[in-house]
Amino acid sequence: MPQEIELRYGANPHQKPARVFMPEGELPFAVRNGRPGYINLLDALNSWQLVREMARALGLPAAASFKHVSPAGAAVATPLSPAEAAACFADDLDLSPVATAYARARGADRMSSFGDWVALSEPCDLATAEFLRREVSDGIIAPGYAPEALRILSAKRGGSYCVVEIDPDYTPPPQETRQVFGISLEQRRNDAPIGPELFANRISERKELPPEALRDLIVATIALKYTQSNSVCLAHNGQVTGNGAGQQSRVHCTRLAADKSDLWFLRQHPATQALRFRRGLSRAERNNAIDLFFADDLTPAEQSAWEACFAEVPPRLTREQRHEWLDGMRGVALSSDAFFPFRDSIDRASRSGVSYVAEPGGSVREEDVVAACNEYGMVMAITGLRLFHH
Repeated sequence: MPQEIELRYGANPHQKPARVFMPEGELPFAVRNGRPGYINLLDALNSWQLVREMARALGLPAAASFKHVSPAGAAVATPLSPAEAAACFADDLDLSPVATAYARARGADRMSSFGDWVALSEPCDLATAEFLRREVSDGIIAPGYAPEALRILSAKRGGSYCVVEIDPDYTPPPQETRQVFGISLEQRRNDAPIGPELFANRISERKELPPEALRDLIVATIALKYTQSNSVCLAHNGQVTGNGAGQQSRVHCTRLAADKSDLWFLRQHPATQALRFRRGLSRAERNNAIDLFFADDLTPAEQSAWEACFAEVPPRLTREQRHEWLDGMRGVALSSDAFFPFRDSIDRASRSGVSYVAEPGGSVREEDVVAACNEYGMVMAITGLRLFHH
């Protein structure tokens, strides 16, 4: 592998020249197709760490869909129900475990995953490449590629699709350095382990944490470790269902993550799955139409554009129907990268099926936050581990 690769450009096209390099030794990855840019590699190297850690923690293939250095989605390979497969636009495919993980990772927030960077903990197989063949994506990182999978991926985007192969055994040194405004900052790499023991300190009245809930808390917490802060993440059935990234207010993180999680569950509503789109409508256009299916108010132009997506315009779900469906959701896990300063995040989370909460603790109003969890019958674990990522 080379010691240095010239990049197309930096964060923006005018930021040239740009390169990726190792001060000593060879790079731990090779570019198998395309020519990645600066942001591509930021997404690739962050997302690879996420899926490698998630796979090791849970013993299952893991995948992530990354956009702008945060995961739009991440998941491990748990079986898809028919409704989940349809919500992921994967009900017509025979998925392998790693393809299932990626279908889940992309499926929860398909709008944000448009033009994503893909990360796989396992070598990319034919089933995953077939799924990716029809999705809009910028590139992929994996520890290997089946020959037929590499052929399919190398043909994407007119042959320019970025394919990066990472050395799965590479471990960086414990110290990491970055430069801002010509000034170097150094810190210990965030190598704090995330496993079942992290959630042992449960201070709520309810203490029970079933294996599935523990798995989902691990999924959400590892996702947070590689999400731009502030961040709150919701998970269910082994996948991120909503990720609220990069907000300055904790409750805004929660609202964003919970709103995205609600959309994931609403995509599984029988009325959503009964939608019949106009022939020739692209997958992105279908995603947009599904998103508007749940909107309360549309402008005349939005309404007209939405109706044009269907051969026969369906009745839209009412607010009451949406609330009735979401009220039946339970068992969602929520993790926060820092403490909740107020109970408002718990109040919002209660409307999105959250039953299990993990946060570092340390708020001066922690008693209020715990009381809110008790009021809603949630299990709350104090991890003692802040996970800011910048």
